[in-house]
Amino acid sequence: MNSTYLLAAEGAEEVNPLIPEVYDIFWSAVVFIVIAFAFFKFIVPRLTKVLDERTEKIEGGIKKAEAVQAEAQATLQQYQEQLAEARLEAARIREEARTQGQQILAAMRSDAQAEADRIVAAGHSQLEAQRQQIVTELRSELGRTAVDLAEKIIGQSVADEAKQAASIDRFLQELDANAGIGVGR
Repeated sequence: MNSTYLLAAEGAEEVNPLIPEVYDIFWSAVVFIVIAFAFFKFIVPRLTKVLDERTEKIEGGIKKAEAVQAEAQATLQQYQEQLAEARLEAARIREEARTQGQQILAAMRSDAQAEADRIVAAGHSQLEAQRQQIVTELRSELGRTAVDLAEKIIGQSVADEAKQAASIDRFLQELDANAGIGVGR
């Protein structure tokens, strides 16, 4: 047995253990090609699909975030515009209320002045009516007193109504004439 090994060893060339045999390279290449084919045929498309889905989700999320941000910005702008309009409207309403208040106050003042003028005018007319009544009463009282005095002076009765009225009227006219002269001074 030893000799067979020796013979085989003598006939064999020196083999480098780092360089594989041709058949090993061939079968390794075949297996590599089959694995590469299966890898590119089944695994790479699935991996690409998963990566594409993730990319779409990320890009979709970014687009949604941008859309939401744009919508929020538009809503904020709209809110600010409405707020500015509301402030202008409030200022207009305040100014309108101030104007109406001034108009109401002016109307109340004019109504109060008219009422005061009416009360004063009514008072003057009432005073004038009372003055006329007092003058009339005084005239009649003065006439009776004058007749009584005349009867006492004359010593007889002045019974004639017509003469009595004429005497009273003449006496009162003389008083009015004297009073007019005295007032003019």
